[in-house]
This record gives sequence, C-alpha cells and structure tokens, in this order.
Amino acid sequence: MGLTIGVDIGGTKIAAGVVDEEGSILETVKVPTPPTPEGIVDAIVEAVRQVSTGHTIEAVGIGAAGYVDDKRATVLFAPNINWRHEALKDKVEQRVGLPVVVENDANAAAWGEYRFGAGQGHSDVICITLGTGLGGGIIIGNKLRRGRFGVAAEFGHIRVVPDGLLCGCGSQGCWEQYASGRALVRYAKQRANATPENAQALLALGDGTVEGIEGRHISAAARQGDPVAVDSFRELARWAGAGLADLASLFDPSAFIVGGGVADEGELVLDPIRKSFRRWLIGGEWRPHAQVLAAQLGGKAGLVGAADLARQG
Repeated sequence: MGLTIGVDIGGTKIAAGVVDEEGSILETVKVPTPPTPEGIVDAIVEAVRQVSTGHTIEAVGIGAAGYVDDKRATVLFAPNINWRHEALKDKVEQRVGLPVVVENDANAAAWGEYRFGAGQGHSDVICITLGTGLGGGIIIGNKLRRGRFGVAAEFGHIRVVPDGLLCGCGSQGCWEQYASGRALVRYAKQRANATPENAQALLALGDGTVEGIEGRHISAAARQGDPVAVDSFRELARWAGAGLADLASLFDPSAFIVGGGVADEGELVLDPIRKSFRRWLIGGEWRPHAQVLAAQLGGKAGLVGAADLARQG
C-alpha cells in the first residue's frame, strides 16, 4: 500500500498528514477543533479532503483520545469530547470514500515510535506519554496489543496510591496524578509555597506568585538550576520510574519509550526516571534491565502512527 493519511485530533486543532511507507510526512494541514461531535467529524472530513489533493490515498487512520472498540471503528468514550459510542469510522468513511481505521491516540503514537522512532530494532516495547496526563501503548512480539475489548494500556489510571488524590476519571490515586504535567505543576507550587527562597528563578519567570507558576516556567527554571524546579522534576521522575518498574514486571520489554511534553526536557527528567526505575525494579540486581529511551518523533508520532496503522489494515 502506498500513501495513507494520519489524523491527530487535539484539543485545539486537528492535524492531518499524508505519510509514505517510510513514515515521512509529505504534506500536512491543520484545522481548528470544533466544540461539537458533529463539527469534529466535519473538520476531519475537510482536513482529509484538503491534504489529499494531488495525492493518491489508500486509507485514513484517525487517532482519538478515549476508548476505541476492538473493531477500531467506534469511540466508546472520550474524556474531552462528548463522544459516547460514536461510530466515527462509518461516518468518516461514508464521506471521504476511503477505508478508515480509528485508534486510541496513545496507541497510535506508540506505534509510530515503534515503527519509525526510538523503538526501531525492538520487538517488545512499552511507550508512555507524560503530557497533561499519562498515556501509553504496548507492543509485544512486533504487534500492538490492544486487549480483548480494545481498551488496554490505560496506564495513567492504574491506582498507585490507595485512596490517593482524586483523578479526573473519578477514581483516586491514579498514576497520572503523580507522574504528569499536572503533577509537575502541583509539586512546584507546593515547594515554592513552602520555601520561596529556593524558588526565586521560578517565581521570577511567572508573575511572581505561586499561583502563577506554569509548566513552561518550571522547565526554564530547572535549566537554570532553580532548586524547587529541579526537585519537582525529580519527584515526578521518582513516580514515573517506579511505575515503569511495575510495568517491567508485567510485560518484560526490552525498552521503554518516554514521550510527551514533560519528556521533551530530555535528560533533565530521563536521567532521574532511569535511576528510579533501577531503584524499584524487583530483582534488579539479577535480571536484565530494559532501556529507558527518549521518544524521537515528538508531536508527529500520533499522526505517523495512525497513518501506518491504516496501511496495516
């Protein structure tokens, strides 16, 4: 199969791109994400039509945040869009006249990294995405493992602290409450409030108040050596690495690929994640250790992965 289109549905924009068999993006378009489910379908169709002009397209892959059924056709539930058993595949197929595959966006990103990014050369990899929340994907034996009902790898909602912090999913103590962009901001605000003298660079980057601290301020301050910012990254990394150690006990991969906005800080966060992983890995003194690798595709991973999954059929 030749060219396919990948669609990545974001909170503010929908990106569509023509992708070749080598994972290269030949052309992209972006359209605003409408506020209604019907409007989103219209926007996907329009983006596909725009980007396909001048190309012979074989299929379309759509990455959507939420639970996607085992037939890769229906979005059972989406947390940020009012989709409940949304027949997305059928609605888009009928209007673009091409085969459509719908996939969870974190699964699509994981597949993109496995095929064309940091996962090349590995047959067993676990991907986690440290963004606003925490997502993931499982590739074992060179196959994307989605579970019987299609909703596996919701790693962010593994409960790591019984009766812990309330999560947006309605549960308590979910991993993403301790290892995510939101968690990073919470750690920094708590520490800056307790010891403002150790957060001078961090506070100066914002409006001077603890309430004004944002993720970008923490990243910039940590690069300057601000003690509170650096310690906040270490706390996030402690939880992330401990979670990877648990996933190693479950899946025994050869590599973990860490992506998302938080991981864009590179070794600032990856080095302490590796240390925490080694600290909490059961039997770590005697067993082989999985590599902990930085994702390579950045924000393109979901689009590229969705396109390739459409190519796979």
